[in-house]
Amino acid sequence: MNDRILVAYASATGSTIDVAAAIGETLVAGGLAVDVKPVQQAPPVDGARYRAVVLGSAVQHGTWLPEAIDFARAQQPTLGRLPVALFCVHIRNLGGDDTSRQNRRAYLDAVRPLVQPVAEGYFGGRFNRRGAKLMLPGLLARFVPTLDFRNWEAIRAWAEDIHPLLSQAA
Repeated sequence: MNDRILVAYASATGSTIDVAAAIGETLVAGGLAVDVKPVQQAPPVDGARYRAVVLGSAVQHGTWLPEAIDFARAQQPTLGRLPVALFCVHIRNLGGDDTSRQNRRAYLDAVRPLVQPVAEGYFGGRFNRRGAKLMLPGLLARFVPTLDFRNWEAIRAWAEDIHPLLSQAA
C-alpha cells in the first residue's frame, strides 16, 4: 500500500482550491505525503496508490457540486475500503445554532450513502464577483464586494485532527 493521501476537491469559483491546498499543506507539515488534485484530474483511487482520501466540494444550492458527487460515486468501491474525510466549503448556515448545524449536515446527504466518512468538516467560503455572476443577473454582480468567511485556523486545526484518522492502515 502506498503511504500517500489524496486531497481531491471540486471548486466552482476558486475558494475550495485554497481550502484544499491548506488541508494538504497541513497534512504535509504533519509528515504525510499528499497529492492535492481537482476531482477531474484525480487518479483512480485504489489501495496501491493512496492509503486515505480527503474529499471536498464547494456547496451550491444546498449540495456538493455534481462533479464531486460523481467522483464519489465512481470511486465508491475503493472509498468504502479506505479512511475518507469529507469537507464542504459554503457561504450559508455559518452560525453555531442547531438550525445552521442541521442545514450544514444536509450538504452531505447526497454523499453519505456513497461514503462512510471518518470525519466531516464544514468551512466558510469566499463570495466574490465570480460567485455573484452565478447567482445575480447581469451588472449587479459587478457591485458585489468580496466576502471571505474562510477561517484558516479552523481549517488547519481540522486537518491536524484528521491526521491520525488518515494515518491508520486501511
